Amino acid sequence: MSFPLLTVTAALPAVGAIATAAVPAARRTVAKWLALLVSLATLALAVTVLVRFDPGGDRYQLTESHSWIADFGVRYELGVDGIAVALIALTALLIPFIILAGWHDADPLETGSSRWRPTQGFFALILAVEAMVIISFEATDVFLFYIFFEAMLIPLYFLIGGFGDRAHEHGEKTAATQRSYAAVKFLLYNLAGGLIMLAAVIGLYVVAGNFSLTEIAEARANGSLDMATSTERWLFLGFFFAFAVKAPLFPLHTWLPNAMGESTAPVAVLITAVVDKVGTFAMLRFCLQLFPEASKWATPVILVLAVISIIYGALLAVGQRDIKRLIAYASISHFGFIVMGIFAMTSQGQSGATLYMVNHGISTAVLMLIAGFLISRRGSRLIADFGGVQKVAPVLAGTFLIGGLATLSLPGLAPFVSEFLVLVGTFTRYPVIGIIATLGIVLAALYTLVLYQRTMTGPVKAEVTGMPDLRVRELVVVAPLVALLIFLGVFPKPVTDIVNPAVKQTMSDVHKTDPQPEVEAAK
Repeated sequence: MSFPLLTVTAALPAVGAIATAAVPAARRTVAKWLALLVSLATLALAVTVLVRFDPGGDRYQLTESHSWIADFGVRYELGVDGIAVALIALTALLIPFIILAGWHDADPLETGSSRWRPTQGFFALILAVEAMVIISFEATDVFLFYIFFEAMLIPLYFLIGGFGDRAHEHGEKTAATQRSYAAVKFLLYNLAGGLIMLAAVIGLYVVAGNFSLTEIAEARANGSLDMATSTERWLFLGFFFAFAVKAPLFPLHTWLPNAMGESTAPVAVLITAVVDKVGTFAMLRFCLQLFPEASKWATPVILVLAVISIIYGALLAVGQRDIKRLIAYASISHFGFIVMGIFAMTSQGQSGATLYMVNHGISTAVLMLIAGFLISRRGSRLIADFGGVQKVAPVLAGTFLIGGLATLSLPGLAPFVSEFLVLVGTFTRYPVIGIIATLGIVLAALYTLVLYQRTMTGPVKAEVTGMPDLRVRELVVVAPLVALLIFLGVFPKPVTDIVNPAVKQTMSDVHKTDPQPEVEAAK
């Protein structure tokens, strides 16, 4: 039996979570270092998966398949394509930085106080989320995917509600109430999506007789499984609804600003840069592969919703007073681009969407983590409470600017390439949609530059005077991510080489080819 690399990659952070939670309460520092070491070991395994994956080989590689619940046709099946490999690498890369950035986020609120917070639990929950996200990217059994797609809500609920942001303009009591509200709203929205998906998963089993993604897709391709048109459309809607909540896509997005606003900055990064990618990834893996005709049928409506997300999210970001909520609405706009690229049904659009998932994860991590460092120094999330920061903390301001410029997709930084591919891929098939979506770029420049101007430039506010610049630990968090933004901005080929073969196979699943350019014959 070959070494179960995918299982070990997902199991290591799960075991690490248990071990971290078991560290005695008096040994908080031990728990932190244990969690960090486990996340680094997981990153090493993810790099091994990346190295062993052959982009020119079979669609699903490093596969594992074992009988699990035989009476119901449920199997423990894992396998990765290029898209999954890229997102596993992103997840494993970001978790160590999230842990380092949140090094003190679960410390006691007051020295010697009874207001104790379980530091071990904070880091254990982060590792638990990592394990569930990784196995969600690996699962090729629909039921197995569903279990972890839903299970990751539990640790996230406690991370939002139990370890929320301490910086609140109305005091700790109001902050606790807002955290509870955000956590419950997050849970209810995602549970609703999950319950609808469960009905669709059961319906898929009734129609197909098993939960294996590869078997069902193969049966659909060779004609041995013929779904009625109405059945396929209903099943597609059940899956898509759950993924649209997770993504999040307008109008199912309203939980995200609350969740990100009330979370600590590292947990906010965990939500939007890691967990939410499961939703857009699943659209590619499950919706398009299992329900190709229904996907094409729903495309016009989904593209309209994606464009609304782009413009609506950007407009609300422009009007925000809260730094973290501004970044949350910007992420809603960016997820609109990702969904638009997926359902443009072109190779450029889907390659751009996949690349966008990776680049958005990195750029959002830079911007949100720097914002978290900034907020922790000032004790406020309100934009109006800052001013002149670049004069007292130039390195902090400079990295914040780079994160902001990446968010608005400045050429030379990683998100530019992915956004350009999404727009080109959309325009070739849906020119009106593509033209409207470009307004999101203009609005992104507006909310990003206004945010920087109001917080970093101008006279130095009295409360900002003496603000320390980035410390060594914070530089260790930010510098590698900034370097990666620049590297992938000028040389995205390592990622595109991995994802492009998987995108071509997805295009084949939906029986789509790229539109040919109309060129007049030379006279």
